[in-house]
Amino acid sequence: MTDSYLNIIVQAALYTLVLFSVVTWVLILAKGLQHWKLAKRDRRFTKQFWSATSLDAAAAQSSDASPKSRLANVGFEALQVSDGSGASSDLEHSWDRQELLERHLRQQIQKEYQSLESGLAVLASIGSTAPFVGLFGTVFGIIHALSAIGKSASASIDVVAGPIGEALIATGVGIAVAVPAVLAYNFYVRRLKVTAAELDNYATDFVNLAQKNDFRVIKSNTKTALRDEVRTTSAQGAFA
Repeated sequence: MTDSYLNIIVQAALYTLVLFSVVTWVLILAKGLQHWKLAKRDRRFTKQFWSATSLDAAAAQSSDASPKSRLANVGFEALQVSDGSGASSDLEHSWDRQELLERHLRQQIQKEYQSLESGLAVLASIGSTAPFVGLFGTVFGIIHALSAIGKSASASIDVVAGPIGEALIATGVGIAVAVPAVLAYNFYVRRLKVTAAELDNYATDFVNLAQKNDFRVIKSNTKTALRDEVRTTSAQGAFA
Protein backbone atom coordinates (compact mmCIF):
# COMPACT_ATOMS: atom_id res chain seq x y z
CA MET A 1 0.00 0.00 0.00
CA THR A 2 1.48 3.34 -1.06
CA ASP A 3 2.03 6.29 1.24
CA SER A 4 -0.67 8.30 -0.52
CA TYR A 5 -3.30 5.65 0.21
CA LEU A 6 -2.18 5.44 3.83
CA ASN A 7 -2.46 9.23 4.15
CA ILE A 8 -5.93 9.18 2.61
CA ILE A 9 -7.11 6.53 5.07
CA VAL A 10 -5.74 8.41 8.08
CA GLN A 11 -7.21 11.71 6.86
CA ALA A 12 -10.56 10.04 6.18
CA ALA A 13 -10.64 8.74 9.74
CA LEU A 14 -9.90 12.22 11.10
CA TYR A 15 -12.56 13.87 8.92
CA THR A 16 -15.07 11.21 10.00
CA LEU A 17 -14.32 12.01 13.63
CA VAL A 18 -14.77 15.71 12.94
CA LEU A 19 -18.16 14.95 11.38
CA PHE A 20 -19.06 12.84 14.41
CA SER A 21 -18.09 15.72 16.68
CA VAL A 22 -20.26 18.20 14.77
CA VAL A 23 -23.25 15.85 14.86
CA THR A 24 -22.70 15.21 18.58
CA TRP A 25 -22.69 18.87 19.55
CA VAL A 26 -25.64 19.68 17.30
CA LEU A 27 -27.63 16.92 19.01
CA ILE A 28 -26.49 18.01 22.47
CA LEU A 29 -27.65 21.58 21.86
CA ALA A 30 -30.87 20.53 20.11
CA LYS A 31 -31.87 18.05 22.83
CA GLY A 32 -30.95 20.52 25.55
CA LEU A 33 -33.14 23.21 23.96
CA GLN A 34 -35.96 20.67 23.48
CA HIS A 35 -35.92 19.56 27.12
CA TRP A 36 -35.69 23.15 28.37
CA LYS A 37 -38.68 24.29 26.32
CA LEU A 38 -40.81 21.27 27.19
CA ALA A 39 -40.00 21.56 30.91
CA LYS A 40 -40.95 25.24 30.89
CA ARG A 41 -44.24 24.57 29.07
CA ASP A 42 -45.01 21.61 31.32
CA ARG A 43 -44.61 23.76 34.42
CA ARG A 44 -46.88 26.42 32.97
CA PHE A 45 -49.53 23.90 31.93
CA THR A 46 -49.40 22.04 35.25
CA LYS A 47 -50.00 25.27 37.16
CA GLN A 48 -52.86 26.16 34.84
CA PHE A 49 -54.40 22.68 35.01
CA TRP A 50 -54.41 22.36 38.79
CA SER A 51 -55.77 25.87 39.22
CA ALA A 52 -58.95 24.93 37.32
CA THR A 53 -62.12 24.63 39.37
CA SER A 54 -63.23 21.35 37.77
CA LEU A 55 -62.25 18.82 35.16
CA ASP A 56 -64.70 20.40 32.70
CA ALA A 57 -63.05 23.77 33.31
CA ALA A 58 -59.61 22.24 32.81
CA ALA A 59 -60.79 20.77 29.49
CA ALA A 60 -61.86 24.24 28.35
CA GLN A 61 -58.49 25.83 29.04
CA SER A 62 -56.19 26.64 26.18
CA SER A 63 -53.64 23.88 25.80
CA ASP A 64 -49.92 24.34 25.35
CA ALA A 65 -47.42 22.44 23.22
CA SER A 66 -46.02 20.31 26.03
CA PRO A 67 -46.08 16.57 26.78
CA LYS A 68 -48.51 16.94 29.68
CA SER A 69 -50.87 19.16 27.71
CA ARG A 70 -50.93 16.70 24.82
CA LEU A 71 -51.52 13.88 27.29
CA ALA A 72 -54.39 15.83 28.85
CA ASN A 73 -55.90 16.57 25.43
CA VAL A 74 -55.87 12.87 24.58
CA GLY A 75 -57.50 12.12 27.92
CA PHE A 76 -60.19 14.75 27.41
CA GLU A 77 -60.92 13.43 23.92
CA ALA A 78 -61.38 9.95 25.36
CA LEU A 79 -63.74 11.28 28.05
CA GLN A 80 -65.73 13.84 26.10
CA VAL A 81 -69.43 13.17 25.47
CA SER A 82 -72.09 15.33 23.87
CA ASP A 83 -75.07 16.53 25.85
CA GLY A 84 -77.96 14.12 25.48
CA SER A 85 -76.14 11.83 23.08
CA GLY A 86 -76.37 8.07 23.33
CA ALA A 87 -73.42 5.74 23.61
CA SER A 88 -71.46 5.17 20.44
CA SER A 89 -71.73 1.77 18.84
CA ASP A 90 -68.38 1.69 17.04
CA LEU A 91 -65.45 -0.42 18.18
CA GLU A 92 -63.46 2.61 19.29
CA HIS A 93 -66.03 3.38 21.99
CA SER A 94 -66.98 -0.21 22.82
CA TRP A 95 -64.43 -0.25 25.64
CA ASP A 96 -65.24 0.50 29.24
CA ARG A 97 -64.69 4.24 29.77
CA GLN A 98 -61.87 3.75 32.25
CA GLU A 99 -60.15 1.18 30.02
CA LEU A 100 -60.54 3.49 27.02
CA LEU A 101 -59.01 6.38 28.92
CA GLU A 102 -56.08 4.34 30.23
CA ARG A 103 -55.45 2.90 26.77
CA HIS A 104 -55.32 6.35 25.16
CA LEU A 105 -53.07 7.71 27.89
CA ARG A 106 -50.65 4.78 27.56
CA GLN A 107 -50.46 5.26 23.79
CA GLN A 108 -49.78 8.99 24.15
CA ILE A 109 -47.08 8.41 26.76
CA GLN A 110 -45.37 6.03 24.33
CA LYS A 111 -45.55 8.69 21.60
CA GLU A 112 -44.02 11.29 23.89
CA TYR A 113 -41.32 8.83 24.93
CA GLN A 114 -40.45 8.10 21.30
CA SER A 115 -40.32 11.81 20.49
CA LEU A 116 -37.96 12.56 23.36
CA GLU A 117 -35.88 9.48 22.55
CA SER A 118 -35.11 10.64 19.00
CA GLY A 119 -31.42 11.35 18.48
CA LEU A 120 -30.23 9.36 21.48
CA ALA A 121 -29.41 6.32 19.34
CA VAL A 122 -27.08 8.52 17.26
CA LEU A 123 -25.30 9.74 20.40
CA ALA A 124 -24.93 6.17 21.65
CA SER A 125 -23.57 5.03 18.27
CA ILE A 126 -21.05 7.85 18.10
CA GLY A 127 -19.96 7.29 21.68
CA SER A 128 -19.32 3.60 21.04
CA THR A 129 -17.74 3.83 17.56
CA ALA A 130 -15.64 7.02 17.73
CA PRO A 131 -12.76 5.42 19.71
CA PHE A 132 -12.57 2.57 17.18
CA VAL A 133 -12.53 5.01 14.27
CA GLY A 134 -9.65 6.76 16.02
CA LEU A 135 -7.84 3.44 16.51
CA PHE A 136 -8.45 2.64 12.86
CA GLY A 137 -6.63 5.84 11.90
CA THR A 138 -3.92 5.07 14.46
CA VAL A 139 -3.25 1.63 12.97
CA PHE A 140 -2.77 3.01 9.48
CA GLY A 141 -0.68 5.87 10.85
CA ILE A 142 1.68 3.30 12.41
CA ILE A 143 1.72 1.33 9.17
CA HIS A 144 2.69 4.54 7.41
CA ALA A 145 5.51 5.09 9.91
CA LEU A 146 6.80 1.54 9.46
CA SER A 147 6.62 1.95 5.70
CA ALA A 148 8.63 5.17 5.93
CA ILE A 149 11.24 3.44 8.10
CA GLY A 150 11.53 0.60 5.60
CA LYS A 151 11.97 2.91 2.65
CA SER A 152 14.52 5.16 4.29
CA ALA A 153 16.25 2.35 6.23
CA SER A 154 16.33 4.74 9.17
CA ALA A 155 14.21 5.22 12.28
CA SER A 156 15.20 8.81 12.82
CA ILE A 157 12.71 11.28 14.26
CA ASP A 158 12.45 13.08 10.92
CA VAL A 159 11.14 9.89 9.30
CA VAL A 160 8.59 8.76 11.87
CA ALA A 161 7.48 12.06 13.43
CA GLY A 162 4.80 12.82 10.84
CA PRO A 163 3.09 9.39 10.63
CA ILE A 164 3.31 8.75 14.38
CA GLY A 165 1.94 12.21 15.09
CA GLU A 166 -1.06 11.54 12.83
CA ALA A 167 -1.62 8.21 14.56
CA LEU A 168 -1.63 9.76 18.03
CA ILE A 169 -3.87 12.61 16.89
CA ALA A 170 -6.41 10.10 15.54
CA THR A 171 -6.51 8.32 18.89
CA GLY A 172 -6.89 11.55 20.83
CA VAL A 173 -9.61 12.90 18.57
CA GLY A 174 -11.52 9.61 18.79
CA ILE A 175 -11.54 9.79 22.59
CA ALA A 176 -12.40 13.51 22.55
CA VAL A 177 -15.41 12.82 20.34
CA ALA A 178 -16.61 9.78 22.30
CA VAL A 179 -16.54 11.32 25.79
CA PRO A 180 -19.11 14.14 25.18
CA ALA A 181 -21.36 11.74 23.24
CA VAL A 182 -21.41 9.18 26.06
CA LEU A 183 -21.92 11.81 28.77
CA ALA A 184 -24.72 13.49 26.81
CA TYR A 185 -26.38 10.14 26.11
CA ASN A 186 -26.37 9.19 29.80
CA PHE A 187 -27.67 12.62 30.82
CA TYR A 188 -30.55 12.66 28.34
CA VAL A 189 -31.50 9.05 29.09
CA ARG A 190 -31.77 10.10 32.73
CA ARG A 191 -33.89 13.12 31.76
CA LEU A 192 -36.05 10.86 29.60
CA LYS A 193 -36.71 8.51 32.51
CA VAL A 194 -37.61 11.43 34.78
CA THR A 195 -40.00 12.86 32.18
CA ALA A 196 -41.59 9.44 31.60
CA ALA A 197 -42.10 9.03 35.36
CA GLU A 198 -43.71 12.48 35.56
CA LEU A 199 -46.06 11.61 32.70
CA ASP A 200 -46.99 8.33 34.39
CA ASN A 201 -47.75 10.16 37.64
CA TYR A 202 -49.79 12.79 35.80
CA ALA A 203 -51.71 10.07 33.94
CA THR A 204 -52.52 8.38 37.26
CA ASP A 205 -53.78 11.68 38.71
CA PHE A 206 -55.81 12.29 35.55
CA VAL A 207 -57.49 8.88 35.82
CA ASN A 208 -58.33 9.54 39.48
CA LEU A 209 -59.85 12.92 38.62
CA ALA A 210 -61.79 11.35 35.76
CA GLN A 211 -63.12 8.69 38.12
CA LYS A 212 -64.48 11.38 40.43
CA ASN A 213 -66.12 12.94 37.35
CA ASP A 214 -67.73 9.60 36.37
CA PHE A 215 -65.32 9.37 33.40
CA ARG A 216 -67.22 12.05 31.51
CA VAL A 217 -66.37 15.52 30.28
CA ILE A 218 -68.95 17.67 28.54
CA LYS A 219 -67.74 18.88 25.15
CA SER A 220 -70.67 21.01 24.03
CA ASN A 221 -68.63 24.13 23.28
CA THR A 222 -67.33 24.22 26.85
CA LYS A 223 -64.51 26.56 26.05
CA THR A 224 -66.77 29.00 24.20
CA ALA A 225 -69.38 28.89 26.96
CA LEU A 226 -66.83 29.63 29.64
CA ARG A 227 -65.39 32.52 27.64
CA ASP A 228 -68.88 33.96 27.10
CA GLU A 229 -69.57 33.59 30.82
CA VAL A 230 -66.40 35.47 31.66
CA ARG A 231 -67.23 38.22 29.18
CA THR A 232 -70.80 38.51 30.50
CA THR A 233 -69.58 38.74 34.07
CA SER A 234 -67.06 41.41 33.10
CA ALA A 235 -69.74 43.39 31.23
CA GLN A 236 -72.13 43.24 34.18
CA GLY A 237 -69.36 44.40 36.48
CA ALA A 238 -68.61 47.31 34.17
CA PHE A 239 -72.23 48.55 34.06
CA ALA A 240 -73.01 47.85 37.72
